[in-house]
Amino acid sequence: MTSLRIRKLAFVAAGISILSSCVIPDDTSGIAKVDATTAAARKEMVGLSEADVRMCAGFPTATADVGSSGQIWTYQRTVQRGNLNIAVPTMAVGAIPAVGGSVNVAPGGYCNTQIRMIGGRVAEVAYAGDNNLPNSIDALCVSTVDACVAYARQRNHKATAVSR
Repeated sequence: MTSLRIRKLAFVAAGISILSSCVIPDDTSGIAKVDATTAAARKEMVGLSEADVRMCAGFPTATADVGSSGQIWTYQRTVQRGNLNIAVPTMAVGAIPAVGGSVNVAPGGYCNTQIRMIGGRVAEVAYAGDNNLPNSIDALCVSTVDACVAYARQRNHKATAVSR
């Protein structure tokens, strides 16, 4: 093999190594921030009535009676997006170790938004599922609660204006 070919292969291997280091880890909780809308929903939806939640989020996908702990309403959302998958072939060049891997950009996922109702009012909001994006925790749940956050803010604004 000529010296030029070895240099080219080393350059390609170095490029692949750098590209493979850009793979997004499965657990992004150390680098991602909680989505502002889903965080607001945990606080601002508390106190909304069952009718209010039906107005802003629609009818739940499933409900569960949990006795003295009230009812849990679940809103299931599946988000499908056009994925971009880049697969880098695994290759080894002499003493350079094997490098390769894949990157998945803009993945889809799903969110189960769970709302605990006690006495006909929201007591708690929680999220479950494959609902994170690379830079935002619970981001795939926004579509379920964004209208309710706006609804709660509007109601609180009206209540504050009336009490003045």
